[in-house]
Amino acid sequence: KGTFSGEGTFYNTGLGSCGITNTDSDFICAMNYVDMENGANPNNNPKCGRKVQIKGPNGSVTVEVTDTCPTCAKGDIDLSPAAFAEIADFDAGRVDITWDW
Repeated sequence: KGTFSGEGTFYNTGLGSCGITNTDSDFICAMNYVDMENGANPNNNPKCGRKVQIKGPNGSVTVEVTDTCPTCAKGDIDLSPAAFAEIADFDAGRVDITWDW
């Protein structure tokens, strides 16, 4: 619970660590590995399917957690292109975000 902060980026989606296949037009994210806390089987992670409200420089978006970002630092979230477009310009690439579960 509470508000978290980090950096938002975007990636090309596909089959995620939650066992769900997504497309770049879906409003989903890959949560950083620290906050994701995957166990032995990431498909069974209770954070899979949770909604996250993200605020960026150009607005906010609600996304579903369907993947893990193994290279993201604590607080960072990797977004689908569709979701990233709601909060920032693609040219920015990496932006400051705040987010809540």
